[in-house]
Amino acid sequence: MLALQFGAGNIGRGFIGKFLTDSGYHTTFVDVNEEVVQRINEEKIYSIILADEKREEIQVSNISAINSLLSEEKLIETITKAKIITTAVGKANLPLVAKKIAKGLKKRLKMSKNPLTIIACENMIDGTGMLKENIFSYLTREEQTKAKNFVAFPNAAIDRIVPNFTGEKPLDVFVEPYFEWIVEKDTHITDLPKIKGVKYVKDLKPYIERKLFTVNTGHATAAYVGKVYGNETIDQALKDEKTRQIVYRTLKETGKLLINKYKFSEQEHNTYINTIMKRFENPYISDDVNRVGREPIRKLGPKDRLLQPARQYVDAFKETPDYLSIAIAAALLFQNEEDQEAIKLQECIESMGYEKTIKEICGLEENSPLAINILRAIKQLQKDDQKC
Repeated sequence: MLALQFGAGNIGRGFIGKFLTDSGYHTTFVDVNEEVVQRINEEKIYSIILADEKREEIQVSNISAINSLLSEEKLIETITKAKIITTAVGKANLPLVAKKIAKGLKKRLKMSKNPLTIIACENMIDGTGMLKENIFSYLTREEQTKAKNFVAFPNAAIDRIVPNFTGEKPLDVFVEPYFEWIVEKDTHITDLPKIKGVKYVKDLKPYIERKLFTVNTGHATAAYVGKVYGNETIDQALKDEKTRQIVYRTLKETGKLLINKYKFSEQEHNTYINTIMKRFENPYISDDVNRVGREPIRKLGPKDRLLQPARQYVDAFKETPDYLSIAIAAALLFQNEEDQEAIKLQECIESMGYEKTIKEICGLEENSPLAINILRAIKQLQKDDQKC
């Protein structure tokens, strides 16, 4: 069996590729980094190192790689034979991947009626839906009809912290022991592949928002608030009681929203929050707050991890969330001279002020209760920052 994994980065190797090979697939990684591609093809093996006291090493083999820029014909031929195609390339790169997949799919549809499953394993809602839409834009109507009969496009939610790591062997990956990979059942095509570690569900949206509003919101909050209080890493931030309480209370606010919206068990969700907090506190994962906080403009977007739960909270309870407001305020204060978005954000604030920046980037009207609450939180954080 053949699996094709677009993206040979940390998530691609440390998460998706690992479980594909565990499930009996020969996994071919697709990437534009020629050095990584060559190493995979030469070494044909790498190790995953678990971030815990034992530091267990798990070897991943039965792999190969293709450079999508240099070996397009080989990639197209591989697409015609694959049973599953997965991606871990980031939202911005999905349209580029879609064009490559579409070329291979055109050839495949002429040759075979074997089922194919395509899953975008990205940190976003409806990632596979977006990928499918882009793929179909390159197909004729006849090809689209055929694809609907033989190709499944289930959405997915993935969760595993894979920090930056420099080991003796460049392909090795350092990962936390915890993971979650949830895939939505395709109502049209029932012959979905069996992958170890995957949980299939009828409705993915509750699980996507649970992860986005807990893991992603919490991680970003720890980074931005931790930065305000002078912490350098996420685990350090969680040792700071003031930061820890803000992160925890932020997740209690998003938890209140999720329990109300999806009828999650309050007890089970509180257990989930505590599990996430322990993951952030893992002393074996020293994740830099600047790395986690990078691209603040994207993360302050109306549909992302901070504003989306905050806006939904206001709609659901007709009141503004205090701790999500603090998290958003901390993100607006984020400075990192090595991150272009952080530089641009501070330039916007300097030229337009906080009120107009909040309207421009967060999509909030200047006099809205949430915007006012965020401005109040900014002033308080600035006072706290001066004391540190």
